[in-house]
Amino acid sequence: MQNMLLCEDVFMRTTIDLPEALFRKTKATAALRGSTMKELIAQAIEKEVGSPTVPKKGKRITLPLIHMPKGKKLNLDGFDFDDLLA
Repeated sequence: MQNMLLCEDVFMRTTIDLPEALFRKTKATAALRGSTMKELIAQAIEKEVGSPTVPKKGKRITLPLIHMPKGKKLNLDGFDFDDLLA
């Protein structure tokens, strides 16, 4: 079992029932975008429920990540950062 490879992209096959009009619209939209229905549906589901492994594009993290009360600053003078690496 030591040589077992782990794959990040694991796919699950499922069946969904779509109303005929929605099926046609989905198929046409995918064709206009140059993608497949599978890709279009996967993108729509990811957009709706989110994807924990892929950060949303354009979402930025503002620093500092430590939230302090307004007007307060974190004083790290004299803090030994080398202790974190030990």
